[in-house]
Amino acid sequence: MKLTKDSQPNKIRIDIPKANNLDLLRFIFAFIVMLVHAYHLSDATSLAVFGKLFSASVAVECFFVVSGFLIFMSYEHSSSLKRYFEKRLRRIYPAYFSVVVICAIFGSLLSTYSYSDYFFSSEFYRYIIANLVFLNFIQPDLPGVFSENSLAAVNGALWTLKIEVMFYLSVPIFVWLFRKIGLWQGLTLLYLASFFYSLWMQLLINKHGGIFVELQRQLPGQLMYFIAGGALYYTFDFFKHNAKVFFVIAIIAYIAENQFQTNLLYAASLAIFVVYFGFFFKYLGNFGKYGDFSYGIYILHFPILQTFIAYQLFVISPLLSILIAIIGVMLAAYFLWHGVEKNMLNKSSHYMTSLDEPRNRYGY
Repeated sequence: MKLTKDSQPNKIRIDIPKANNLDLLRFIFAFIVMLVHAYHLSDATSLAVFGKLFSASVAVECFFVVSGFLIFMSYEHSSSLKRYFEKRLRRIYPAYFSVVVICAIFGSLLSTYSYSDYFFSSEFYRYIIANLVFLNFIQPDLPGVFSENSLAAVNGALWTLKIEVMFYLSVPIFVWLFRKIGLWQGLTLLYLASFFYSLWMQLLINKHGGIFVELQRQLPGQLMYFIAGGALYYTFDFFKHNAKVFFVIAIIAYIAENQFQTNLLYAASLAIFVVYFGFFFKYLGNFGKYGDFSYGIYILHFPILQTFIAYQLFVISPLLSILIAIIGVMLAAYFLWHGVEKNMLNKSSHYMTSLDEPRNRYGY
């Protein structure tokens, strides 16, 4: 492993290329989730192509891979535990807080309740409190809002954020485990634990269904993607010198998974694809030059789509509606970035560096 000169004791700080396609990939993943949700929420047959071409689940899994790569790197490059958590808090929570509160307030304009009944409803306060602490499942809907939609949840995309936060909290423990029993031993243990949890849930789904479907997609089941991304961070130098070989192996493993459905190698192969296209495919330019809008797209698209559906705009013209919705989501993400996200980042963050240079991923 190639360590930087300023590495601290027990810190694995690996040189990662500043010029990469991770911003573009995350934007694509967020965009895919939006398109698939547009189809499933509206049930417009003319948008069915999005459901056939893309998978929101795979896009989310790819997000977790990227997150694993970057968050382990962020921890290893943080001067202290406090600094690590500060970076995580600044990056994710201000925008999240803003979206939850804004949706709660503007929901009054869409609610079938009167303003007084809406703002004095216990559901309103449960929604705010539960969502602000990432317990979205406790109160996913607002009083009288989207009650005529096929799904009343205000922002069904937020379920992944609690998993993301739990990953953030777990990384210091994971790294401590790696120091205790060995890097590869720890990575393998966590990956297999996630795999067997997912397998166990699948057996219960086949037998009982119901709640086990939701339990399967919670943190233990998603951990293998996060760990696979982290593993490729820790082995980046080796991967770099054998990228094409790994890519071919990943293709074979992916084909085998589709054939035999074991799911054991799926997360690993997906992680290789993501990191390969992120770092070893042709560099497509500084896509995030004007800001990182992927997070905004992800946490904003659901309530905007729900609003369009509530006014039956997708019934009138699905294609025009999705086009206008995309423009609306992009504008909202732009203002969220420039109005909230960017202002909460440290000056040392890579987002604050020169817009003319490829961004330094160490500040993630």
